Amino acid sequence: MSSAGPPGDGWTSASAAGPLDTDKQSAPRAEPAAAVSAPGKDGGRTRRGRSWRAPVSVVLIVLGCILAPVAVIGVWAGTELSDTGRWVATVEPLIHDSAIQNVLTDKITDQVVSNLDITGTVNQAAAQLNSNGLTRVGSLLTQFGPQIASGVTGFIHSTVHSVITSPQIAKIWVQVNTVAHQALVKVLSGQGNGTVSTSNGQVVLNLGPFVAVVKQDLIAHGFKLASNIPPVSATVALFQANDLSKAQAAYRLITTLKFVLPILVLVLLGAGVWVARGHRRALVGAALGLAASMLILGAGLLIFRSIYLNSVPASVLPADAAAAAFDAFVHFLKNGLRVVLVAALLVAIGAFFTGPSRAAVQTRSGITSGIDWVRHYGERRDVSTGPAGQWTYLHRRGLRIGAVTLAALTFVFWGQPTVLFVIVLVIMLLIVLGLIELIGRLPARPETAHQA
Repeated sequence: MSSAGPPGDGWTSASAAGPLDTDKQSAPRAEPAAAVSAPGKDGGRTRRGRSWRAPVSVVLIVLGCILAPVAVIGVWAGTELSDTGRWVATVEPLIHDSAIQNVLTDKITDQVVSNLDITGTVNQAAAQLNSNGLTRVGSLLTQFGPQIASGVTGFIHSTVHSVITSPQIAKIWVQVNTVAHQALVKVLSGQGNGTVSTSNGQVVLNLGPFVAVVKQDLIAHGFKLASNIPPVSATVALFQANDLSKAQAAYRLITTLKFVLPILVLVLLGAGVWVARGHRRALVGAALGLAASMLILGAGLLIFRSIYLNSVPASVLPADAAAAAFDAFVHFLKNGLRVVLVAALLVAIGAFFTGPSRAAVQTRSGITSGIDWVRHYGERRDVSTGPAGQWTYLHRRGLRIGAVTLAALTFVFWGQPTVLFVIVLVIMLLIVLGLIELIGRLPARPETAHQA
């Protein structure tokens, strides 16, 4: 026994509902001429009441789209400050970047060499040889002193580079930055100093822990002179911050609004869609506007990156190292805007394909036909959902709303959504909606059941 599939319920076009009943679909009854030709007070009031919807909807949606990039930046900034794991994940790739490794190698080598005073040590040794009557050896030592100093410096540089590129220093980098996260919070809030601090308009990292590791490694390799290296507090600039006080104030403000701004954006966009006369069209417009704002934010980051790299002196940080630092710091910001961009485009596509356009209707009709074929195929082989299918059909609208709501809440409250996460979430939502349509079975009419 084959059963007819569930009626359209807005899923297919009205043209698929069957032939029209001519008795019930007769021509509309003519209204009194006065009611048609002369608009009354109520008609005029209704038109005036609706006239404000379009401009108000546009204003709300535009405001939401304008604030959306600020909200994304606020969430990124607030997360970087409040989540140590996120901060470590941001800076951890830097220690594996060759440009950053070269900068650290040069800085640490300079600190080690300056504290060893190799030239002074060579001259002192030559003086002792001369005092002991070994003047020829002493003069040779003095003559080749610069070459000896250069050779020792090269040895120290190669040793430091091997240490910087080793897994050991990578672990120390993570440990130092984990501890330094609280210090970074103090820097951005204008409090105290720490492993990460400010100096001359720059945010700098204390090299002391790394110099200590290099010192122990040199001693372990038999370079006993390294034991004379005293504790140092040298620093290396992470990024330029000439207007650090202003940046700190803006950063604190955005962090404070970390939760308020996303909620405000959703409220503005939702209110704009609700106020509009055509909700579906407004939803498509709001989603596309949100996607456009993310593209503008991405373009702004590219422009700011160019400005930043041109503003950093090569003496402070080489161009390749500055680029690596900038890209690392904005990595999760770019991920955030990509997630919002993809989510907005998916919402726009979903809203479009639930609309009355020919392409949308044909797409829905094709999907419905496919689901009906699968359902009938199973029923011909005595595979039926039974009472569960009937219950699903009767509550299909609530189940759809529940599935979409659950997906939306999962996206909003997921800790760190990615583009892949959004795509998987949408695929799972489509599967659930498809199962609701497939399982739902039109309850049999009493007379049909009696005949059967």
